Amino acid sequence: MNRYILPLCITLLITSCGTHKAQFKGEPFEKYKPLENTSFTQQKLDSLTNYIKNNLETTGMLILKDGKKLYEYGDIKEVSYIASCRKSVLSILYGKYVKNGTINLKQTIGEIGIDEDNGLLEIEKTATIDHIITSRSGVFYQPVNGGYDKTNILQRGTVKPGEYFVYNNWDFNVAGAILEMKSGKTVYQEIEEQLAIPLKFQDWNIKNQKKKYKKSKSRYPAYHIYISTRDMAKIGQLMLNKGKWNGEQLISKNWIKKITTTVTPTKTINKRYNLDKASPFQFSYGYMWWLVDNFKNAPNFEGAYTAHGWGGQFITIIPKLNIVVAHKYKVPTLVNWGLKPGGVANHSFWQLLYDFIASENK
Repeated sequence: MNRYILPLCITLLITSCGTHKAQFKGEPFEKYKPLENTSFTQQKLDSLTNYIKNNLETTGMLILKDGKKLYEYGDIKEVSYIASCRKSVLSILYGKYVKNGTINLKQTIGEIGIDEDNGLLEIEKTATIDHIITSRSGVFYQPVNGGYDKTNILQRGTVKPGEYFVYNNWDFNVAGAILEMKSGKTVYQEIEEQLAIPLKFQDWNIKNQKKKYKKSKSRYPAYHIYISTRDMAKIGQLMLNKGKWNGEQLISKNWIKKITTTVTPTKTINKRYNLDKASPFQFSYGYMWWLVDNFKNAPNFEGAYTAHGWGGQFITIIPKLNIVVAHKYKVPTLVNWGLKPGGVANHSFWQLLYDFIASENK
């Protein structure tokens, strides 16, 4: 996620992707009722619908309260591209293998054989897996896909790994390759086994998943993920539950805490993207999750965090209110949306949450 827009050919690819029917029967969310037990009213929910219709191009939105469906809008069953939300999903999958020792975050990419046809520099090979999954590798190699921060990419070999944050899809694509190398399974098999099956996704089919290759640029493909809004919400609920689902600890609680802890501070993020410091929301960065900071006039967002994806895709967790928001946005044209955290779709989404949730009592 940065200031730059993806090429038109990617937009056309995303919008034309076909889908396969659900692979197995899932389990729907219970409906939250009655509203009288909350500070939400039907009038307020109706106002939210009007706001979306008049201000956004939302295609699907689902709000969970206490693990139950409080609000839905649009087609929450539609299976589509979730853009950079894929990176946050990948970070969850790492937890199992870090806990059992299969993945050592201190191991360098050189030690495990990560390289490119044109060769990585010796200093680049000293980047650790931890540096890769926090986007601080210092490897300024061109990835197969766009949507990364070209402006802040430096000359190769000019910084040591860990010293410099830049949102580079090379790191994220290599993170997928490392998981596959260490687990012996594809990223999609891991999603199915660690998330789709135990969480009882309703619309998952592994045949919908597709990687993007361009070996003339890099050996490492982008692992694009296609799921529905309601299955995104289940991922968010798992995060809110600190890795627990139906009494079973699927993902280590310590790992959930780690990946949602700041690694790159808000000051650095603001500098990279020239964000408005007066905004009620600021963001720091953890392990492929964006963390809400600076809760001016919005104390209920303390501890909130989100997966951001190009085109207005979000999985947002608000722990103080026990709320999860899954959101999908119409694929933007090249002129109406920027990829930085303050882009058009992002700004409207956070304004929606601010107006709808910020004043609510716990």
